[in-house]
Amino acid sequence: MRSLLLHNIPQLFDGHRFHPRAAVLIHGDHIAWVGPEAEAPATAQDCVRFDAEGRLVMPGLIDCHTHLIHAGSRLGDFLRREQGESYASLLEGGGGIHTTVAHTRAASDADLRDLCVGRLLRLRAQGVCTVEIKGGYGLDPLHEARLLRLAREAGAQAGMRVMTTFLGAHALPPGRDRADYVREIITEQLPAALPFADFIDAYCDQGAFTLAETAQILQAGKDAGLKVRVHAEQVRHTGAAALAARLGATSADHLERIDDDGIAAMAAAGTVAVLLPGAMLYLHDSPPPVEKLRAAGVKMALSTDFNPGSSPLLDLWAVATLGVLCLRMRPEEALTGITAAAADALGRPDLGRIAPGAVADLALFRPPPGERDDLRALVQHMGGHQGSCFLRGLPPAPALR
Repeated sequence: MRSLLLHNIPQLFDGHRFHPRAAVLIHGDHIAWVGPEAEAPATAQDCVRFDAEGRLVMPGLIDCHTHLIHAGSRLGDFLRREQGESYASLLEGGGGIHTTVAHTRAASDADLRDLCVGRLLRLRAQGVCTVEIKGGYGLDPLHEARLLRLAREAGAQAGMRVMTTFLGAHALPPGRDRADYVREIITEQLPAALPFADFIDAYCDQGAFTLAETAQILQAGKDAGLKVRVHAEQVRHTGAAALAARLGATSADHLERIDDDGIAAMAAAGTVAVLLPGAMLYLHDSPPPVEKLRAAGVKMALSTDFNPGSSPLLDLWAVATLGVLCLRMRPEEALTGITAAAADALGRPDLGRIAPGAVADLALFRPPPGERDDLRALVQHMGGHQGSCFLRGLPPAPALR
């Protein structure tokens, strides 16, 4: 089994803390040691040495909430919202998600896979190693399973780790009886999607699914062996965050309208808050209560929420900056939010950190021109940062640029 020493690192962020003049020893696919380069273990003398050439190092980034696989344009929705129409009214009127469902169902497997691969490669160029991808634009047994299968195929083609989420409870199809559609999600869509899914999710909100429906759907997914996540408290307060905590969900996402009881429940259960400032900006919404979440000890992740309607934002570094500017997170919290906390939102504590035993996914960066060797400078300068990825300890190919 190969061993590799990554050295000549002026600053390393391990997912929680900064280390100056560091080195990382990788054994196989995992981190064996991290610390000051001058204190590298004697065994490092016999392994392959890889010069970081003064680049900054952090865990491979994780985009833990995306709707990456879809086809079609939602420019019409964007223009209507900017004229004052609400997101909820678009959805309730048969637009919004339903527009994307029609385009996605009509797209070929090859087109959907190619679109997804292209988006994944844009994220990989930013230093992203792991991406969660939701379905939810099929809304029937055939298409929900198809989307998750194609998402996994796209991940393999892009050379990235993809985790998939069954989201048949994304919207109620126009003209469908609510009870009948919930029954279909549980008895037909879930079994079809199960071989291709890691998580189950539901959109619990105005114009989408009620708290009772969400509980029924998520419990069915949990009983089938899927980890639980939920779109919670975005447009209206529903109690979905507290429900997520009761079900042992890995995360509750959005949370613009979470209340104190929901925060307390998430803190007690260890459920991660996934904050999505892109959607907040595009919908002209107020921010979630970051200070209260922080005070309660709730872990906070950040993600793009990339989707064609409410967050067409495919830059995780821009999201980190928005976390600081719009949500009043600290730069260190933003870095944790796209690494260790994002990994915890996916139930993968072996990712998103540089520590012995962790998977050796690393990302290497130059600071913006003129800046000092400090990863916080990448948060200060919004978006567009390019990184080189070590995935499972394998150096980038071709050589670092």
